[in-house]
Amino acid sequence: MRTIKGPGLFLAQFIGAAAPFDSWKAITRWASGCGYVGVQVPTNDARILDLDAAAGSRDWCAQWAGEGSDNGVVVTELSTHLQGQLVAVHPAYDAMFDAFAPAAVHGKPAARQEWAVEQVKKALIASHNLGLTAMASFSGALAWPYVYPWPQRPPGLVEEAFDELARRWRPILDHAEECGVDICFEIHPGEDLHDGDSFEMFLDRVGHHPRAKMLYDPSHYVLQQLDYLDHLDIYAERIGMFHVKDAEFNPTGRKGVYGGYQPWLGRAGRFRSPGDGQVDFGAIFSKFAAMDFEGWAVVEWECCLKHPEDGAREGAAFVKSHIIRVTEKAFDDFAAAGTDRVANRRLLGLDR
Repeated sequence: MRTIKGPGLFLAQFIGAAAPFDSWKAITRWASGCGYVGVQVPTNDARILDLDAAAGSRDWCAQWAGEGSDNGVVVTELSTHLQGQLVAVHPAYDAMFDAFAPAAVHGKPAARQEWAVEQVKKALIASHNLGLTAMASFSGALAWPYVYPWPQRPPGLVEEAFDELARRWRPILDHAEECGVDICFEIHPGEDLHDGDSFEMFLDRVGHHPRAKMLYDPSHYVLQQLDYLDHLDIYAERIGMFHVKDAEFNPTGRKGVYGGYQPWLGRAGRFRSPGDGQVDFGAIFSKFAAMDFEGWAVVEWECCLKHPEDGAREGAAFVKSHIIRVTEKAFDDFAAAGTDRVANRRLLGLDR
């Protein structure tokens, strides 16, 4: 067993134009002040991380990470959620997802995909330069518009989509192997990898690549009505990251899983700050302790009600209260009786 590391904080929801959220030094001081000892860092905002510099120089990485350490936090992982999304985009989403890429590739899907692949590869190199062993990402989606089969999906449509998704990601996964870094895909609605079945379809097509892992976030399973505790048992060997994010699902006679096109506040399924929703984090942290998880408990704040700064402060304390310092001995060791093989065989009646 192993004690999970934490608390960590995913910075993506906090970076902004106003201090202390507008620079690396300031935001790490703020995170430490909230009680965090680690931060998960998105790679799409140069105010926080210069990805080209990080991929190009270990010395630059050491200086940058050192500034965070001086403020009391270490870097837990890098994230390429937005760039990973652009590795595979269905044309229906082209206009909306262009916002994730530079203006030079807007309206140019092939150029945007090429840019995204290079970004993900740079982030893998940067992760290696920082001494990290895992990176968060999204898979992107080609089949998502067809998730609900009406009209009936043509035979082979989903298979073709996953064949193509694997074709795009296999070279990136091979690059991840060269860097010694796992790619942890967040299992998330809107991605082709949105549950266990879809992850397994992808895994089959990339030859069960050892660098293809999961980012486990129970909030997305609550909203899908998927058993998030059983999921941990099934995929323990493939789970490389953990987002501490809460959610609630309260269906009515008017709305259920699909949300009725309502804003977050009006949906049956809503994200909440840790401890304010329905996720059984006591059971989750127990399972992580038992499965010898090597990673971090990282708060991802998303809540339709609570102020983000309050959610961040409360989230650090919440994780601290749930981390299980694993025991090094059995609780009944006090009653242990010394024995040996001869005595064991006698107890079993084997040498009479």
